[in-house]
Amino acid sequence: MITRHVHDLRSLQNEVNRLFSSNTSDAFADEGIARGTWNPTVDIYENKDRIVIKGDLPGMNREDIHLTFENNVLTLSGERRFEKKDEADNYHRVECSYGTFTRSFAVQQTESIEGVTAEYNNGILRIDLPKREEVKARRIEIVTGESRATRTIEGQAGQATAMNQKTTAQANA
Repeated sequence: MITRHVHDLRSLQNEVNRLFSSNTSDAFADEGIARGTWNPTVDIYENKDRIVIKGDLPGMNREDIHLTFENNVLTLSGERRFEKKDEADNYHRVECSYGTFTRSFAVQQTESIEGVTAEYNNGILRIDLPKREEVKARRIEIVTGESRATRTIEGQAGQATAMNQKTTAQANA
């Protein structure tokens, strides 16, 4: 039983030695990891006036990042290249992602590129998209039937406008 464990440990040790003593530069040839695909992570949030998309793109140049906006779809694309600085370097592990990427986001609250800004600092891309006027939240007055007392509620413009028209129609009846 002990001899089997010793044999298993020696096999494991030989495999580890083989992995670390082999020439790992072959893994980074033209067909290697530098040509893969990856997806940068993003945060998307909104406030009263804007939608904000923040993307993590560390180690990239601004010139390698592309943004397009068409049919209410914002597309972020680009390429992060693996650059081996010195032929004498033997990498044992590469966990960073490299290659091309494309991310698309449907943005129904924005209808044009007017007012859209994009800023890239310290590996973070921030895209600010202004909301259309009709989707911004606003206050709506509700009139009750007999007393004509008003009450204010808050809601999104598209939903609240329909409610307001119905309430006003009922109040006028």
